[in-house]
Amino acid sequence: MAGTGNGPLSGVRVVELAGIGPGPFATMLLADLGADVVRVDRPGGSGLGVDPAYDLTNRNKRSVLVDLKSAEGPGQVLDLAERADVLIEGYRPGVAERLGIGPDVCLERNPRLVYGRMTGWGQQGPLAGTAGHDIGYIAVTGALGMIGPPGGPPAVPANLLGDYAGGSLYLVVGVLAAIRHAKAEGGRGQVVDAAVVDGTAHLTPMIHAMLAAGGWQDRRGANLLDGAAPFYGTYETADGGHMAVGALEQRFYGEFVRLLGIADEAPDRDDLAAWEDLRATIAARFRTRTRAEWTAVFEDSDACVAPVLSLREAPHHPHLAARGTFTDHGGITQPAPAPRFSATPGTIRRPPAQPGADTVDVARDWGVPALTDRRDPASGAGRGTAWPDGTRAADARPRSPRPED
Repeated sequence: MAGTGNGPLSGVRVVELAGIGPGPFATMLLADLGADVVRVDRPGGSGLGVDPAYDLTNRNKRSVLVDLKSAEGPGQVLDLAERADVLIEGYRPGVAERLGIGPDVCLERNPRLVYGRMTGWGQQGPLAGTAGHDIGYIAVTGALGMIGPPGGPPAVPANLLGDYAGGSLYLVVGVLAAIRHAKAEGGRGQVVDAAVVDGTAHLTPMIHAMLAAGGWQDRRGANLLDGAAPFYGTYETADGGHMAVGALEQRFYGEFVRLLGIADEAPDRDDLAAWEDLRATIAARFRTRTRAEWTAVFEDSDACVAPVLSLREAPHHPHLAARGTFTDHGGITQPAPAPRFSATPGTIRRPPAQPGADTVDVARDWGVPALTDRRDPASGAGRGTAWPDGTRAADARPRSPRPED
């Protein structure tokens, strides 16, 4: 069966050249929304070091194995690109061109192709050819420097801010816009250059506006939204848990101090000189009860207070459970597709793709028989078919990434 569902992108074909980080997450999002995403894996794996059965960024996708350094490998990818709406790669600048699958040759084969490029530094600039990771990309944009206490180092927000917010989501926005242009009358394909540094910087216009207007100090822990305000931050509870407080507006703040039980003793919130005393008053009060007890106190109120939950706890939160924000599929609890559509909902249709397991099906569905040139079609992809180097599709596991990556 074809790997499409009823999502709004049903019928859109995407080729993903396997990598790690923001590229696979972007194609997972496209796949969740119904696109038929074919991941081109290489013998030996991507180097992620996670059993492919648990790599949720490969859910709703299909996988084929292609050795891009073999004589026939680039041609197999070009055959897929010719039949695709989108191709996404995350190599360093120039690598795809050296492999013979760069944007020029792909667009020559398919003039309406959207060629998405996902990198940290972008395709041009002094650092374009150097290695990097999320933390470095968000560091140079000023975003990392805003996060953390005033007397300590910047706090690392996992790889959510750079790789996924500044990278994956901007790549998806760019790809969707380019698809619309390509499918319009007289439209053509084009290259989408998505760089984590560009996207992360683009997330900060409100902060830059406040900075220019004198409403934001260019240092950590000194502003309304960075933890400096005692009514916008986190507080420890009696059992070592934490509560998150976001009572910015006066009416919400009034509800907050009333339910916390400090309305008569709290210093004036508008007196910045009293903020440390206010913080101490709030902190002392939170330490008198457990996280569960405070959660019950603030439940269903407009005080803008919530418990800080762990990853394993989050799916059981009553609101998230009622909405189905998380779901179980294939024995793995995972975030459900988002956003939601009233007429064309996204779904989880397939577990994480196993390297090469869908080669025969994709070759048939996409009309690319060359994909099976190096294997015996009768044996079936992913059923132990051996490559000349002895690698078997069903046994492929991540190893060290190739030097060009």
